[in-house]
Amino acid sequence: MIAPALLALAGTTLYPFVYAFFLSFQNWKLSRSPVPGPFVGFENYIRAFNDIHFWNSVIVTIKFTIVSVSLSIIIGLVIALLLQKSSRFNTVLRTLLIFPFAISPALKGFTWRFMLNPYFGILDSIIDFLFPPLANVVWLGGAGTALFWLAVTEVWGWAPFIALVFIGALDSMSQDPFDAAKVDGASALKTFRYVTLPMLRPIIVMVTLLKTIFSIKVFDQVVTLTGGGPGSATETINYYVYKTGFKFFDMGYASAIAYLMVVVLFFLALLYLKTVMKEEV
Repeated sequence: MIAPALLALAGTTLYPFVYAFFLSFQNWKLSRSPVPGPFVGFENYIRAFNDIHFWNSVIVTIKFTIVSVSLSIIIGLVIALLLQKSSRFNTVLRTLLIFPFAISPALKGFTWRFMLNPYFGILDSIIDFLFPPLANVVWLGGAGTALFWLAVTEVWGWAPFIALVFIGALDSMSQDPFDAAKVDGASALKTFRYVTLPMLRPIIVMVTLLKTIFSIKVFDQVVTLTGGGPGSATETINYYVYKTGFKFFDMGYASAIAYLMVVVLFFLALLYLKTVMKEEV
């Protein structure tokens, strides 16, 4: 029973992973030849470090990651604190929190693209009504605004999920430190700063690492929301890999870029696993 599953896993995951590794050392442009080209050593990797478009995608990814991770953590923590107390209403809200995270990233991109449409988008209409000076702004047409709204779609999906993680952590905390703080006359702000936050710190670190990994490899909503534009303003590393491989058909170079990203994700994943195992101990 296990053998077919392992075979399917090897065929759909392991083989493409290994094959792409060998492709990264070859000069293969699919538009010229249907078979991989000659071995070129580290030429594709050297090319990446001298490619301004690659570095642009790195900068875009870093900006996106910083904004989406920080906002997701902050908003998720605020939501968790607001819904911490047990009540029937809070229980319903906690259940609803999973829905934004459950929606596929591609569908999130389509949804927000329609909402931000300058002609019939509901979110665009609300912004125009509340802030008249911002009327008729093409939100996905500017470099800064497009990247911002791309991050917002990510935060919209992740912040509720992170809130659920924090709620679980808050519910499992011992009440003794909070009772002691209350007896000492600590304010709500001081209790949060000196009791709640230190106790949540390991969970915050773990969630931050996990969210960083997913932010670096963002792709689906880039395709459906901005298409990497305007220009290359929202062209993340993953999207640049796709563009290089399936628009320019430079499969060898695309594989090399992908593996540079894999190296970064590998070390982040190790750090995440180390954090998780430390928490379990």
